[in-house]
Amino acid sequence: MAQKEPIIIRDKTQMRNWSRTMRSQSKLIALVPTMGYLHQGHLSLITQAHKHANLIVVSIYVNPGQFSPNEDLSTYPSDFQGDLKKLINVPGGVDVVFNPKNLYDYGGSDGDGDDGGEKGDGVVSCVEKSGFGHESWVRVERLEKGLCGMSRPIFFRGVATIVTKLFNIVEPDFAVFGKKDYQQWRVIQRMVRDLDFSIKVIGCEITRENDGLAMSSRNVHLSLEEREKALSISKSLTTAKSAAEDGQVDCEKLRNLVIQCITEAGGRIDYAEIVDQQSLEKVKFIKGPVVFCIAAFFGKVRLIDNMEINL
Repeated sequence: MAQKEPIIIRDKTQMRNWSRTMRSQSKLIALVPTMGYLHQGHLSLITQAHKHANLIVVSIYVNPGQFSPNEDLSTYPSDFQGDLKKLINVPGGVDVVFNPKNLYDYGGSDGDGDDGGEKGDGVVSCVEKSGFGHESWVRVERLEKGLCGMSRPIFFRGVATIVTKLFNIVEPDFAVFGKKDYQQWRVIQRMVRDLDFSIKVIGCEITRENDGLAMSSRNVHLSLEEREKALSISKSLTTAKSAAEDGQVDCEKLRNLVIQCITEAGGRIDYAEIVDQQSLEKVKFIKGPVVFCIAAFFGKVRLIDNMEINL
């Protein structure tokens, strides 16, 4: 199969015009939002997108709006040329790579420009507190509070806002997200429902390494020893799921099992919660579909993982 070279678009007006031209030809568009440094998990989202749409747009944009001041945005891994090579080789290819410079730069104080942040002077960003910076945010108020929202209180505000901006710019029919970021997937689903976006949000199963570690762009920061110890996350989740299927439905006992396994391996727990798959509310006993969500540190690297339990 011949490789497809994607169009690279960096200006948001050009992106919107491309989408509207394609939709006027009755084409269906799927958007796969990413922050780059692509791995097989991202590529599996593209494979899924091909099942629903004629055209695929992959956005590559590290969103400053979801990083708090104590999280170093500059350390987020990046390899744009490497990402392009992977996208060219993915089965079915990708039609557009949307790689804007800064979606929070408005280039001036009048607020009515749409220049894609191309002006050089007077540019202000969402991370600045004064001037004419970005100050409109999308909140999914209840779903964003627990799990990752406890230790990263502005994270989902930033996610919901940037996804809204991407939806308004790309105007896709479908949007594909990985279930590894389970809370994020549910937040976006709820936002789309509540705000009447004409977009179907598709969730894809977690892509794992052969040894079970959930694929993540952050895995590159793990030392060999830390990576080996991090396998305790997926192993303990699998053990907990088996225990639940064998009749252990007491969530406290299942949590203790997983926490002990990860802690003994040298991990530091951020949270370990069993929650309802839809509401993300904690449950005491498993009586229906739940998901066991984990966030843990190995060294300085924060890893998240989850496992659905459907009894």
